[in-house]
Amino acid sequence: MEENVKLKESPFTGQQEKPSALITYLYIGHFLARWGARMWEFSVGLYMINIWPESLLYAAIYGAVESAAIAVFGPIIGRWVDKLSCVRVLKLWLVTQNLSFVIAGGSVVALLVHSSLKSTNFSIFILLVIIINVCGGIGVLSTLAGTILIEREWLLVISEDQPPELLTKMNSVTRRIDLSCKLLVPVISGFIISFVSLKASAITLALWTTVSVWVEYWLFTSVYHGIPALVQSSQRRMERLIQCDMEMNNQTMEKDSLLPVTDDGSELADRKARKKISERILEIPYIAAWRVYLQQEVVLPGLALALLFFTVLSFGTLMTATLEWEGIPEYIIGISRGISAVIGIAATVVYPVLQSRISTIRTGLWSIWSQWSFLLPCVAAIWIQNGFLSSYILMGSVAISRLGLWMFDLSVLQQMQDLVSESDRLIVGGVQNSLQSLMDLLAYVMGIIISDPRDFWKLTTISFLAVTLAAFLYCIHTYHARKHLFHFDQVLWGKCFVRAS
Repeated sequence: MEENVKLKESPFTGQQEKPSALITYLYIGHFLARWGARMWEFSVGLYMINIWPESLLYAAIYGAVESAAIAVFGPIIGRWVDKLSCVRVLKLWLVTQNLSFVIAGGSVVALLVHSSLKSTNFSIFILLVIIINVCGGIGVLSTLAGTILIEREWLLVISEDQPPELLTKMNSVTRRIDLSCKLLVPVISGFIISFVSLKASAITLALWTTVSVWVEYWLFTSVYHGIPALVQSSQRRMERLIQCDMEMNNQTMEKDSLLPVTDDGSELADRKARKKISERILEIPYIAAWRVYLQQEVVLPGLALALLFFTVLSFGTLMTATLEWEGIPEYIIGISRGISAVIGIAATVVYPVLQSRISTIRTGLWSIWSQWSFLLPCVAAIWIQNGFLSSYILMGSVAISRLGLWMFDLSVLQQMQDLVSESDRLIVGGVQNSLQSLMDLLAYVMGIIISDPRDFWKLTTISFLAVTLAAFLYCIHTYHARKHLFHFDQVLWGKCFVRAS
């Protein structure tokens, strides 16, 4: 037994301090990157509303642009990360993300300082708004590239040949860092906006991203060069890509040589042209990425997770606006949102404990159905005539359901890490994020179609049905993987024991 333990720990022998320090560097770098992204995510809506106070149009347009950018380009980002070395991805990710936020923040400051632009020089006003939208879209795509690299590649490589608990722990910590940023950023940014100014908030964002990019790059490169397995993994990926290109070229030459030779040279040329067109269509990065995704055995859990983004049952724009329309005080909404985030953080603590006891796939099953159960009061609240009471039930139900949501998110992430091959996991990560953003975009479209706050019950019902569909899809996946959902033999044995006693 002791020998087995020593064999498992051999990669860290004589370096126990160094790897643990490097993992801490990884967490700090992840925190700095997520903090900047969350600052922009929270502040951009406030900037847009202040730029044009009479309308929510610009805020809505930005939300649609951001979601559409990931939905359209997510699979391509995954393939791009897969084709480049880790060092190049790091440079492009950090420089592009932070530079985009700096330019966007500068444009916001210009609009806030020159608030009369929309009446004096409307073309410049629109140009600055376009710059904010474009830079914001580029920024979130860069953030996606970093998320794919860290969550889908580095965590797995670092945890190779280690006890499985290490991967579970690192997944939980990285998600906890993100949720903590989501909780704390609105507090600090709101403090700056309330007690200083909105311009100070935009300047703070630009300064943060300018300074933090250098620290993040140093931290991540220290991790990369300090853990040889990461360097080796990047080298293997580059070698694999070169080999795949060579094999594809050879296959193309062989296929061309096998085409029947006829007297009609134009017929041969037409066949080759048709064949090349069909092959080129299949080789389009977007289509090729989706083909890879749909071939995975984790496609059903991925679809189930994506369906949870097709919802208004979260403390997002639509539900918050409806609560305000119902007359719920802003501070109550803020407190509820904070409680929701704390419950999400608690889910990252509960998940490793539950996963170690009942396995990853069963944790996902219990998590998705617990979320479904916690959302049942939302549906029941539809028939309550008292608007205040139904709103409080809605807030409480949504907040508690975050426990199941984030545990399910971690479960699906870990299954994708475990079951997707090394050659496909970055591409699959890009498609998964694209699919989630597509569902998020469709939720906004649903809100535009059903825009009357009095019809929010329709949005609630559709959202609940989406969660129900997600739960059933995951049940199908669980049954295919385990050939059963529950241990009925143990349940029957328990009943017999009760009767005998």
